[in-house]
Amino acid sequence: VQLQAYGGGLVQTGGSLRLSCAASGSIFSMNLMGWYRQAPGKQRELVAEVTYGGSANYAVSVKGRFTIARDNAKNTVYLQMNSLKPEDSAVYYCTLTQRGRTYWGQGTQVTVSS
Repeated sequence: VQLQAYGGGLVQTGGSLRLSCAASGSIFSMNLMGWYRQAPGKQRELVAEVTYGGSANYAVSVKGRFTIARDNAKNTVYLQMNSLKPEDSAVYYCTLTQRGRTYWGQGTQVTVSS
């Protein structure tokens, strides 16, 4: 399984970005897709995740500002990020979990300037 993430970049405080991540390879249904992030000097943390059926879970810090969605036909997960804050700056990684194994994308940098 390979994951390719797109959409990171530099944005001002209060701005928006949309991340996309396409999975390829041996993809099975009933998987879980998500986004994690890691800022310099900090541990990697879950941002949001969504089940195959569309049920989503969010970190408290992003709830109400970020929206995760997926297109099962395209094996793609999206993260719409609004009202961005400098503390959202990090490398964002997409993940796919299936059959007890988690696959990671290569990461995309998001930088929010103050």
